[in-house]
Amino acid sequence: MDFRLAGFESPLFTTLHQLMDVPDEAEKSFNAPTRTYVRDARAMASTPADVKEYPGSYAFVIDMPGLKSGDIKVQVEEENVLVISGERKREEEKEGAKYLRMERRVGKFMRKFVLPENANTEAVSALCRDGVLTVTVEKLPPPEPKKPKTIEVKIA
Repeated sequence: MDFRLAGFESPLFTTLHQLMDVPDEAEKSFNAPTRTYVRDARAMASTPADVKEYPGSYAFVIDMPGLKSGDIKVQVEEENVLVISGERKREEEKEGAKYLRMERRVGKFMRKFVLPENANTEAVSALCRDGVLTVTVEKLPPPEPKKPKTIEVKIA
């Protein structure tokens, strides 16, 4: 809206009008992903996982070579989101040693899984053996089918 047409020609209204017209570059920067989002997306993309379904449970299997249990965190968020995260730290360098090649990944990792409705979030266990983390989520028992309700017919 042009304020001059409405009779508002003061510098205050002109400044307000200019502030309301956000340039395209500024608008694009407001929609740009945050650093946290980009970091989490990279961490998720670099953490491959296998998901298996068994008759009574679900299993999430992730390779975690060289990590201790204190480096891995397993949580259930928002009642049905399994979050596996942690950080692989670089080994302390001995004096005089230098890397000729560095290919092993270091840094944060994370995976999120939306659990199915029949997942029992109260029965979650995690075991890390030989560098492989297995998170097991038990299934809830299937609901019992409703029995038909019989209504007695009275004779009047």
